[in-house]
Amino acid sequence: MAVEVRVPTLGESIVEATVGKWLKRVGDAVAAGETLVDLETDKVSVEVTAGKAGVLEQIIKGEGERGRRRVIGTLGAGAARQNGVSAPAAAACRSANACRAAADERDARATPVARRILAEEALICGRSPAAGRSGRVTKEDIATQQAQRPPRLLQPQPSRAATRTASGRTGAPAPAADSRGEERVRLTRRRQTIAQPPGRAQHNAAMLTTFNEIDMTAVMELRKRRKDTFKERHGIGLGFMSFFTRAVVGALKAFPMLNAELQGSEIVLKRYYDIGIAVGVEEGLVVPVLRDADRKSFAQIEREIADLAGRARDGKLTLAELQGGTFTITNGGVFGSLMSTPILNAPQVGILGMHKIEERPIALNGQVVIRPMMYVALSYDHRLIDGSTSVRFLVRVKELVEDPEALLLEG
Repeated sequence: MAVEVRVPTLGESIVEATVGKWLKRVGDAVAAGETLVDLETDKVSVEVTAGKAGVLEQIIKGEGERGRRRVIGTLGAGAARQNGVSAPAAAACRSANACRAAADERDARATPVARRILAEEALICGRSPAAGRSGRVTKEDIATQQAQRPPRLLQPQPSRAATRTASGRTGAPAPAADSRGEERVRLTRRRQTIAQPPGRAQHNAAMLTTFNEIDMTAVMELRKRRKDTFKERHGIGLGFMSFFTRAVVGALKAFPMLNAELQGSEIVLKRYYDIGIAVGVEEGLVVPVLRDADRKSFAQIEREIADLAGRARDGKLTLAELQGGTFTITNGGVFGSLMSTPILNAPQVGILGMHKIEERPIALNGQVVIRPMMYVALSYDHRLIDGSTSVRFLVRVKELVEDPEALLLEG
């Protein structure tokens, strides 16, 4: 009995997946727990494994096709080859409902050599060759029918690269590129989501952004004094993300509406602080979630962020690690961005954007001094957050980062 290969439950904010790549072909033997296919979602890649050993009998959803908790393939029982008939040929016969004369013990008219040719050449799909004078099907009889019959039902499969179309579906080979050279590459599901203008969050929310700047002198001096002993004691470097994470938590406690969610006509106020940390990967950004950030030390924050970022770049994050964040921090400064407008990570109502630290002249106590300054941006959903609340929230983040002692006490 065939076993269905289904798109798994993907989580509360992920509604469907796109078939990325089948790692097995029809007819391949599959071990229990072995990965069959990679699925792409808006947020993460998902591996679908075989629930039991068998043979990949049918691929229902090809690469680039979408599915939502649907059957995308089937597994059959048994070994990759049964009764001398290759599994691909048998699967094709079943799907075409045209298998009348399988080359096995049921067709006693075929000689052993003829059975092998019938199986390997997939002639079991269609009419069995007529028997010769001896009353048995021989290889000569097969050759005679091959010369007379129309093209076989089973045709050699072109390479996946050759059959990839602009839409991502398998079909006729794409036209050859001109002499200057072109290449068509299917957008991944994550990149399709990023490319949707002006973005789902911007479409559904009334998104506005407010800006401020932070003097990073105190944090940089503290890191300089403590970085060696911190790393020796905790085995991890002391970065900027732990300071900003603690500052965000402190500001969220002061302005809890930024840690809320709008659901229909209700506001869901959250008393926990799960901070999403945007991580740049090859195909864009993913946002793993740092759980209970208010209960973690600087070392714990740095260690967990490093772990999440590393596994994000290796594609090893789980769906659970990408769900349920209450607020997000993104750092465009690592790429050299001086100022930008971060996009909300729906259904959250606030996101903090960090940027490049750059020495600039500022007026301080009546004098012009050079200080390491960072522009910060807060994008927020104006349906829930007033302008004054957003400004005061960002000022609170600024105050806490510029005064690490207050950060330790209140963050």
